[in-house]
Amino acid sequence: MTPHGPVLAGTRILVTAQRRATDLASALVRRGAQVHIAATLGVEAHIDEDTLVRRTQELIADPPDVVVVTTGIGFRSWLETAESVDLLEPLLEVLAAARIVARGPKARGAIQASGLVADWVAESETSREMAEYLVAEGVDGMRIAVQHHGAGDDGLESAVTAAGASTVPLVVYRWGPPPDPEAVERSVRDAACGGFDAIVFTSAPGASAWLSVVRDLGERAALLELAREGRLVLAAVGPVTAEPLVVAGFEPLVPDRGRLGALVRSVVLHFGGDDLGVDVATGRLRLHATAATLDHAVLPLPPAGLAVLRLLASDPGAVFTRDQVLSVLPRATDDHHAADVAVGRLREALGDRSLVKTVVKRGYRLEPLHREDIA
Repeated sequence: MTPHGPVLAGTRILVTAQRRATDLASALVRRGAQVHIAATLGVEAHIDEDTLVRRTQELIADPPDVVVVTTGIGFRSWLETAESVDLLEPLLEVLAAARIVARGPKARGAIQASGLVADWVAESETSREMAEYLVAEGVDGMRIAVQHHGAGDDGLESAVTAAGASTVPLVVYRWGPPPDPEAVERSVRDAACGGFDAIVFTSAPGASAWLSVVRDLGERAALLELAREGRLVLAAVGPVTAEPLVVAGFEPLVPDRGRLGALVRSVVLHFGGDDLGVDVATGRLRLHATAATLDHAVLPLPPAGLAVLRLLASDPGAVFTRDQVLSVLPRATDDHHAADVAVGRLREALGDRSLVKTVVKRGYRLEPLHREDIA
């Protein structure tokens, strides 16, 4: 029997985040994955996420009377930050109980997308109009949370403070262009060619940015087909992050809890599940994007051997002809001897020559553990 390896051994996973990408990648690598990072968006480092989380916790403990939402992307980013530290549900409860004031239709749209309703919208999309409205309504003694988007106080906080309110400023990080646009394009092309087992997303804007490149390169259909076949998994840290993927037609893997640890666990559970792979006499055989494993131990397979094994494992027990084997080899040839050589090397890598049977005058088949699985 092959010694069991880490569950993600043999998998190749793309991380699209910049923020906390190293933590996420390290957690996946510890479980055996080969990880590539291609951040789809840059993040301005001077935004203080720890302060944002702390103030979110303060608002949950001491709910505000009014919440001012100045930008759609800022509001979504706030929810994503809360989601990543398992605070999304209590934050939404606090927001639902407060009066929500939005600056313009984009902010209102983000509020509605989260399942909430804006009580009033500044159609001019100016903070001044919001300040004038709040002061006219009366804010003396009220506690007001103001979601900024990195620009600081643009006059709204000072206006309501002068009218007797206390404020809780929430500065959300800003998105910028990807640090390496070419790396993002390469990641899309590689994914469309079946080069990744999974792609993980930690923010809705990041997912949207990656999908934008997918559309620009015309690779959406190829990715949807890979996902439909079960050869590519898109995973999101939570429902807010998953939304752009769902709209694009994917069915992302989403953990029950919106935390990076839960995201990693969901990926581990998926690739370690009993519904993936084929039981053979020596263990559980799994096919990944660029490798194959036996009980999570990576098999020493060259590209030709992996291609042949992928073919045979697509229908365990079925017989595949030499011409079919030749058709999947990296180098085109019509020499049947090349098929015999590729199968021979595959048998050596599997460590048990009986796992791949030669059917005289017909071809080859992968021998599953359970004979009743053979058609």
